[in-house]
Amino acid sequence: MTDTPQAPNWYQASDGKWYPPAPPPLPRERWNGLAIASLVLGIVWLYFVGSILAVVFGHIALSNIKRNPAVRGKGLAIAGVVLGYTWLGILAIGLIIGVGFGLWDS
Repeated sequence: MTDTPQAPNWYQASDGKWYPPAPPPLPRERWNGLAIASLVLGIVWLYFVGSILAVVFGHIALSNIKRNPAVRGKGLAIAGVVLGYTWLGILAIGLIIGVGFGLWDS
């Protein structure tokens, strides 16, 4: 860009001009794995086990993200917790209705 070096780390190209160094690479974004697992389990459901794990993983992910804000995935964790609680609520309503209609009477 110029005919004289501007700083010690500039380099001279074959055209005889001095150029600044390339910018450093951007850091990779880190995603919280528990937040992803919480969302997947909240979507898939896997009977009641997936719902419980979605809630547990989501709350752990939220606490990890709160401690380290450089890690992404807060929205995924919240969505997983909401889906997990929703499925647990649907399961509870189904059990209440099932007991009310006597589906498990022997």
